[in-house]
Amino acid sequence: MLARPRPTRPDVTVPAGLYLPGLGSERDGLLYVPKGYRPGEEALLALVLHGSMSDARRGIAPFLGPADEARILLIAPDSRDWRDWDIFFPGHYGPDVRFIDRVLEQEFARLAVDADRLAVFGFSDGASYALSLGLTNGDLFTHVAAFAPGLMRPASYRGNPSIFVAHGTRDDLLDIDKTSRRLVPRLERKGYAGRYVEFDGDHTVPNEIAEMAVDWFVEERV
Repeated sequence: MLARPRPTRPDVTVPAGLYLPGLGSERDGLLYVPKGYRPGEEALLALVLHGSMSDARRGIAPFLGPADEARILLIAPDSRDWRDWDIFFPGHYGPDVRFIDRVLEQEFARLAVDADRLAVFGFSDGASYALSLGLTNGDLFTHVAAFAPGLMRPASYRGNPSIFVAHGTRDDLLDIDKTSRRLVPRLERKGYAGRYVEFDGDHTVPNEIAEMAVDWFVEERV
């Protein structure tokens, strides 16, 4: 990915609220500017990736309240194919990477973003994509949060992002024994540090887990 936060403060003032990036047609995405955001002051930003056969609105929903509390910006793109992200359909990186890059480039141009701390969050297949994209672009993303991931397919390994993984022990869609309990040791063997949380729940992102992840992003320096 090529988009990078700008070193200068943007001239554009973006008030608090939920916005469409305006770069897609039927599938676009959402930008959330939290309450209490002070335009022109550098803020933390998280890219949020939805699950399969879903969209930005459902993907971003668990993090809106925590984002207000922490005053972090959220960008949630829609996958180009309504079924899933490009590593699933058509099966390789391409259209989604290009679209996410365009969205980030646009928002970096009009928002003051902390270039030293940038996160990618994802749920379900979005969690798999967050891990894959985050590890591939560890020179951009300093934090990766994956909620109920199923796999990871990084094209390469760059940088050393901190990793947060959370998974419900009663997940009947992506069994924890076949997914996170295998993925987390792989990440540890590769030298990645972070936090792993198992909770008594199913295939979801509970409020307390979303809050925990946002607090981790805000508080953990890398």
